[in-house]
Amino acid sequence: MAGSSSWSTALIKISPYTFSAIGIAIAIGVSVLGAAWGIYITGSSLIGAAIKAPRITSKNLISVIFCEAVAIYGVIVAIILQTKLESVPSSQIYAPESLRAGYSIFASGIIVGFANLVCGLCVGIIGSSCALSDAQNSSLFVKILVIEIFGSALGLFGVIVGIIMSAQATWPAKSV
Repeated sequence: MAGSSSWSTALIKISPYTFSAIGIAIAIGVSVLGAAWGIYITGSSLIGAAIKAPRITSKNLISVIFCEAVAIYGVIVAIILQTKLESVPSSQIYAPESLRAGYSIFASGIIVGFANLVCGLCVGIIGSSCALSDAQNSSLFVKILVIEIFGSALGLFGVIVGIIMSAQATWPAKSV
């Protein structure tokens, strides 16, 4: 077993702090990627549709704001996850409690990051549809905006699940 080079051995040898840092980076990085992608989708359709109907530009900016909220969700969760980090003695870095804390912060970051990626895409696509539909028929704006709000709730669900997951992150108590 001493010379084993399996994946499980490799994963156990990685510091829980590394997993925590990667989880925090994924939470913020992938959330910002989702927001940027959604803004790209919404913005390009908004600019194109505004050529036909300039009146839609200001009221359809709400779709861009919804996309930007996705990035803010990632920043908030990254801050929450960062506060979960605690220093432990080097003798307890690989203790089961430390591993559990590192893995839970890592899992929380992945959940939040990818939930916000999908949320950003969802809000971007719906925002694009909203801009194009509003250019054709202004009575559709509020109806599609309600759908966009439901799409934006996906990111909040990811944040809630991430916060619940990170609640399991308890590091070993320091020896006095």
